[in-house]
Amino acid sequence: MRNWLITGCSSGFGAALARAALAAGDRVMATARDPDVLTEFPDRTRLDVTDEDSMAAAVALTAERFGAIDVLVNNAGHGSVGAVEEIEPEHLRALMDVMFFGAVSLTRAVLPHMRARGRGAVVQISSMGGQLTMPAFGAYCSAKFALEAISEALYAEVGALGIRVHIVEPGAFRTSFGGAGLHRSPRLPAYAETTAATRAAVETMDGTQPGDPDKAAQAILTLLSLPDAPLRLALGSDAVDAIRAHQTWVQDELSKWETLSRSTDS
Repeated sequence: MRNWLITGCSSGFGAALARAALAAGDRVMATARDPDVLTEFPDRTRLDVTDEDSMAAAVALTAERFGAIDVLVNNAGHGSVGAVEEIEPEHLRALMDVMFFGAVSLTRAVLPHMRARGRGAVVQISSMGGQLTMPAFGAYCSAKFALEAISEALYAEVGALGIRVHIVEPGAFRTSFGGAGLHRSPRLPAYAETTAATRAAVETMDGTQPGDPDKAAQAILTLLSLPDAPLRLALGSDAVDAIRAHQTWVQDELSKWETLSRSTDS
């Protein structure tokens, strides 16, 4: 039996994963900024990833009630759409606070508990947007890129201590990404053409995405059971295809300009 601490359990991946873990016989501390919406979960508490005191209290409560924290899942976040010039500076900072700084702070708060026991797993819910981006997704993907970078470093730092790190990269799933939680930056006419397709897609996608959050939750449970589990796990055919295409583009560009790149050696 594993003991979980999961952020963002009011909907989407967080709720699906909490249900799956409980069904598997594990214990889950489900969290949200408003714990009153988590009535389906027996153990729940408030956790605001932009509030250090809130995070410390949730970690302490989980460790006290369960005796240990075996799995931390950093899932809290929300969608954002807008061209780089359209993004409000205060929104970009707030987005990074939730999806990057908050996840890092909570990870840092849990690591001492895992180090003391010599085991544990940190699961970062990223996105295929953690490896690639497109017009109007610059803010959202920047937060996921940053999360993946620090998680890759963490992976190399804590593996020898018995702690696993996994980056989960979903494609389009039937969560609230394109719904009421989506932040829409004001439009500038100059970007009507380059961002139109992305903006139109997110306005019509909610509830029609190909990915099933319950199947994603089962895939994450499988990931945690594997002795040779990967650092990164893409979820959904769209994620696999998009990440592979992006990696091919990067490889092709590197090869095309390799001579110029190498010309700077002394």
